[in-house]
Order: sequence, then structure tokens, then C-alpha cells
Amino acid sequence: MVEFKTEMIELYKQGVTITEIAKKICKENNLEYTDSKRTSTSKIINRVKNKGVFDECEAVGIDPEKIKNYWYKGKHYSINVKGETDTFKYEDFKEDFIASVKDIKPNYIQIIRTESEEESHCLLIDPADIHVNKLCSAFETGEEYNTQIAVQRVKDGVSSILSKSKGFNIDKIILIVGNDILNTDNTRNSTTKFTPQDTHLKWFDAFLMAKQLYIDIISTLVAIADLEVVYNVSNHDEMSGFFLMDSIYSWYNEHPNITFNRSPSHRKYTTYGKNLIGTTHGDGAKQNDLPLLMCHEASQHWHDCKHRYWFSHHVHHKTSRDVMSVQIESLRSPSPADSWHHKSGYQHSPLAIEGFIFHKTHGQVARLTTLF
Repeated sequence: MVEFKTEMIELYKQGVTITEIAKKICKENNLEYTDSKRTSTSKIINRVKNKGVFDECEAVGIDPEKIKNYWYKGKHYSINVKGETDTFKYEDFKEDFIASVKDIKPNYIQIIRTESEEESHCLLIDPADIHVNKLCSAFETGEEYNTQIAVQRVKDGVSSILSKSKGFNIDKIILIVGNDILNTDNTRNSTTKFTPQDTHLKWFDAFLMAKQLYIDIISTLVAIADLEVVYNVSNHDEMSGFFLMDSIYSWYNEHPNITFNRSPSHRKYTTYGKNLIGTTHGDGAKQNDLPLLMCHEASQHWHDCKHRYWFSHHVHHKTSRDVMSVQIESLRSPSPADSWHHKSGYQHSPLAIEGFIFHKTHGQVARLTTLF
């Protein structure tokens, strides 16, 4: 049928269907019409109609006759070849995926910061137990809370803490993330251990809003000082919280001014000068055990750091005490009581987002609180 190519193309341009073209060519040239004749006609017309994909095949050494199907992906074609699609080939998938995201990968430029003659400090910001997607009805509990309120409170809280910290020369910021950032861990509106929750949005909408919240905060903080992001595993969202953290890490992992501690470990440690700082959600190890755990798990820093702190979460209210040389403090939450907590009487603790300022040698010198 190749010898009738020109005639076929002209007929196709006139709006004649491929089947009718094949039948017409066969009739005019005393040929028997068969499915193979129609297939040949279709290939000839498609090759002209989609010249780009055939040119690309020839450029990379693919036999056009072996094309099974294809689709256009903006700059190039993704092509299925007959006989080669029955098994999954990881290397082919990997190369195709890398090519598809390469053009949108952020290109971060290192922020060069000038040293100040003033004494430097570290600002720790810890928006604890945000519970994005939590729903509280003022009609029942006395206070309204939903995803929009949660996001706005965190933004307002971080902004307020930054404003209050302006009297200090901040050369490092530690942002504590996780700690029940999400209210649920599955499609059934329940926690990791299947405790039902009152929810405001679909799980994927809540995830995306929490992700954008962290992106907005991180972008703001890194413009002020080098940033360390520390993730705490938590009981409401042990799995989805890790996925959220990993997606944030994937976006910023090559930023030269940001470091991450994103492991699934339930206790995390960081240092600043003579300060050793431990963070944990608070649903695991008992507070009385935290000092000895710090001594063992952060032993390389224990003797070098005179000032030792634990920041715990989970209980949504303030506790603070010294256990010998270690200060242990649980933080407030911006999230009020939902229906179950209201019924049980777990209510009326001040709602807040908290921050702390550390001097390299003198330890914690200030605490900053935004109350709601």
C-alpha cells in the first residue's frame, strides 16, 4: 500500500476515514480489501499526521513499525514499543521520571550572611500540636477551630515571635515540625491507632494545606538566618506526618542554608554552642527517663554542653521542671478542645505558640509566647 501514499494523504485531508480510504484504494487497483490493508493505510497516514513521534523514534534508533502507542509530554514523546512493555523496567521509569521533573526542580542560591559584632543567638520556634483538619464547633465546645484557623494561627504566631525576637542578633533558627501537624493518619478520619476524629476537610486537602504552611514558614525563616528543621514523630499522624516531612525535605534538600533532621526516631537532639536541646512528641518515653536517655543518646555532646533542655508536646498544656541539670518543658498548643476533650474536661489551658532564644554560652535567655 506504500505506493499509494500520496493519494491516501489527499483523501485523508478531504475528510475521508481511514477505512474508506483503504477500501477505495483496493477497489481502484483491483486489490482484495483485508484488515492488513487497513492497518497499512492507518500507519501511513498516522506517520504523516504525527511526524514528530516518528522522527523522534528514528533519532533514538526505535523501529517505527514497533510503536504500540505513544503520548506527548510537552517536549518529548513517551513511546510504548511492542514486545517490551510486559515487564516493568525500573531504569526506564527512573530516567523518564527524572527527565519530567528536572525542569521544575528548585535552584537555590546560598545566602551569604555577614558576621555581626553583636553576640549571636539561636531562635527555636515550636508550633506544637497544630492538628490541621481538626474540627471544633463553638456551639458545643465554646471555641471554633478548623483548618483555616489552624493555618492562620501558626502564621500569626510565627510572625509575632519573629517580631519579638528583633532585639537579638539571631544567627540560627531551629524549627520544630511534626508533633500532630495532621489530625488523622488515614482515609477513615482516625489517628494512627484508629481513634476517630472530628475532621474539617478531606485528608488530601488537609495534607496540601499543611505542606504549603510549612513551605511558607521555611521560606520566611531561611531569609532571616540559617535554618535547621527538626521533625518529631507523633501519635495522630505517625505515617502521614513522615510523608509530609519527606515532601518538604524533597523540596528544600539542596538548599545550602537549610539542614534537616527527618529520621523516624522518636527523640531528636541538636546543639547550639553550650546548649544541648532534645525534642520529642511526648507520647512515648516518660519525662523522668528523658535526662538519662539524653545522656546516653547524645553522649558526644553531653559533657560539652552545660545547658540541657527537653521540649515535649502532646499534652497541650504547660509543664516545666528541672531534673538535676536538665530542664524538661511541655509546650502549649494553638488547638482548642474538640468534642471528646470537651466532654472529658480537658479544656481551658491557654492556647499559644512558643519560641525560645539561646545564647551560645549563657543558655536560654528569653522565651517568646503568642497567645490566642
